[in-house]
Formats: sequence, C-alpha cells, structure tokens
Amino acid sequence: MIPQSSVMISAPIRDSAVESLRELLAKMNSGPGLADSRNRLVPFYQFSNLHLSRLLILESHVSDDIKAHGREPRPWRSTLVFLADVDGPAESFLAELAVRAGPGLTKIFEHCEGFEPGAETVLDWMRRHRVKPAASYVNWIGRTLTQVREEQALHELLRGKIDQIQAGSTIHTPREIHALLQDCVAEARDSGSITLTPEPRTPLGWRVRNLVHFILPLLLLPILLPLAIILLIPFLIVLRTHERRDPEVVPRPGRDRVHQLAELEDHLVTNQFSAFGDVKPGLFRRYTLILLLFALDYSSRHIYNKGYLTRVQTIHFARWVFLDDKRRLLFASNYDGSLESYMDDFINKVAWGLNLVFSNGIGYPGTRWLIKGGAEQEQKFKNFLRRHQLYTDVWYKAYPDLTAVDLARNTRIRQGLENENLRDNLDIRAWLAEI
Repeated sequence: MIPQSSVMISAPIRDSAVESLRELLAKMNSGPGLADSRNRLVPFYQFSNLHLSRLLILESHVSDDIKAHGREPRPWRSTLVFLADVDGPAESFLAELAVRAGPGLTKIFEHCEGFEPGAETVLDWMRRHRVKPAASYVNWIGRTLTQVREEQALHELLRGKIDQIQAGSTIHTPREIHALLQDCVAEARDSGSITLTPEPRTPLGWRVRNLVHFILPLLLLPILLPLAIILLIPFLIVLRTHERRDPEVVPRPGRDRVHQLAELEDHLVTNQFSAFGDVKPGLFRRYTLILLLFALDYSSRHIYNKGYLTRVQTIHFARWVFLDDKRRLLFASNYDGSLESYMDDFINKVAWGLNLVFSNGIGYPGTRWLIKGGAEQEQKFKNFLRRHQLYTDVWYKAYPDLTAVDLARNTRIRQGLENENLRDNLDIRAWLAEI
C-alpha cells in the first residue's frame, strides 16, 4: 500500500500584505472559499496524489481570553498556512508542487516575511517553513486517490450493468448476476475503459518506521507503567485543582462572524473545519496535552486506521499542530455533513475524546477528571468551537461528491467482485445490495 502524508507550510505575513494576499487567494476560487481546481496559481487538478488541500490566513481572534487566567496575551502575527493530504512521501509532493505551481506559489509567498524570489528556490523555502503535526488522522491508511477514482468508476459501471439486467426479461440467480458483472468488468478492463490498479507494495522504509513507532512505546510500557502508577494520584490531584480553578470563556460568537463562516459551508457533501487557540498557561497543561496528542497519534496510526476514529466515520483527514513554541494549537479536519451534525456526532459519541485534548485549551467548558463535562455541555461547547473557528480562504477536495461512507462502500464492492470465494447466495445478495 501507499501510506498518506500530512503537509503543512506556515509563514508569517508582512503586516502590509494581509489584505492583498486575501484578495489574491480569493481569485483561486469558483465560489466562497471553494477552490477552482484549474486556477492559475495552484492547479490542484494536475496532482494525481492530492486528496485535500487548503490555504488560510491564520489569525488569533481569541488571544484576549488568556486574560481570564491573569496573563497578558502573546502577540500573534497573521500567518499563511498551506495544508495538503497526499499519497506517498511529503517531500515528493513538495517537489512536484514546486514544479507544477512554482510561479503561482511565488506570487503567494511574496506576501510572507523572508521570502525573496531568487534568493532561494520555492522548494527550499517550503522545506524551511514546513511544520509537522503533533497528531494526524487518516480515514483509511493506504487508500490512494487513484484507488478512490478507479473504485468509483467501477461502482458506476456495475450500477449501469445491473440496471440493464433488471430491465431484461431473463431472471438470473444472484450467483449468475455476480458472474455477469465479473464478465462486464473484464471486458471493460480489456477495452481500457476502466482500470483497477493492483495494490502497490508498501515502501520498506515506511514499514520499518511504522513498526518502530508501534513497538517502541510497548517496549517502554513495562518501565514507565510503575512510574505512571506512582504519579497517578498526584496527577489527579493537580488536575482537579486546575479544573476547579480554570475559567470558562464561552460567550456566544458574533452573528456576523457566524454568517461569514457559514457562507463557506455545505456547498459539497464534505466540509472543512479549522480552529486555532491558546493552550492553558503552565507546564502541567502543556505536557498533559503533549502526552495526549502522542496517544491520539499512536491510536490513529495503529488502531483507528480503517474508516473509524473511535465511533465517528465521517472524517477524511485531520491534524493537530502545535505552534508558537507549543503555546497554541491548530486543529484542521475534513468531514462529511454539516458542521452542526459534525459537532453532534462527537458530542453524542466521543465527548470524552474531545475533552481529553481540547480541555487543555483556554476557555473550554469545565471538565471533571479530564473526560466528564466539557463537550457534554452542548451549547457551551458549540460556542467554544465557533469562536475558535477560522475562515478558510481556499479549500480543495479531489472527489467532491463522495463521502467517507461512499469510499468504504466502493472498496467493499471491488473486494466482492474480486472475491472468487463469494459463493453463498446470501453473501452475494449482501454484496449486490451495496451496488
């Protein structure tokens, strides 16, 4: 399989260039925030390994919330952020990006501090400004853009063939229909009208790194577990002390701000979400968040890597990124359905998971023992998210009409088609129902 990579380029914008950059980014769109895949600056359609991408101007709208902790806000400069979720190594994508979109990227990056055309290549500049996530999530590790497109074409072909079979006068058994569909696909492949690329071999380097990433924490567990048990009671005491003392900052977001954000949403079956905020002051919260994000990244990579993030199936890609020397956190995700249903999905299914991470952010609704409360306070939680949400200037999705559920269904259809052991009529009927 070909694993996926998370790409993020981040650079502060020159103070006088923020509005001109926003105007330039708007020219990349076919609608509010929705990228024209054939725009002249970054022609997204040319990349055969790019699932999703976005560009946004990262601004802090909630910096003053830290005053509730008796601290003065840290300054934050408007920052350009480019995000991409790609098949294969990030370095290969950056190299291709520099070739295919070099002139357009130059026009964009000219608005950033320290970018001087000719002083260094666009590729070298992007390498210098790349930021790696503290945690990331991929809905289905190894499902490439090529696979997505081929399996969707297969589904459309089979759907059309079944319609023809149903319109005919001859009655077929499920097994006969399965055989007819196999013959139809074989003819289509011979003619070149569709392709079904075999799963490629997993790169050896990635397999080794992934194995080390999986095993190393397990090897350290017997050493660290006794220490963790000893520290558990002091940790819980300090935690409850912080939870009782930490202020909530959850006023209703401004109506104009909500309308501005809402105009970007629900144009496709999938939406984007970006949020940015401060980590609660003090080393306790910072190191708690570092540890929890490591656990989240570990579980996303080795457990929740085939269609689910705990009980949630609607997320395509997500990442959590530390900025400002781990004093701030950026969260970015791509999800199916409306923002309201997205928030409800998490509140109803994994509120405890939201609390583990986001309760370490300034202003989050009060929690108990790190997992209770918090997101369970529905309106407070929704106010918190909307206040921290960012306006995404440009957003691209390579398969705009497909949900994560559609992708999983298409994979099952292909597996059923290629499964020579699919003999039982009940199994075949279940497979035909997918089509």
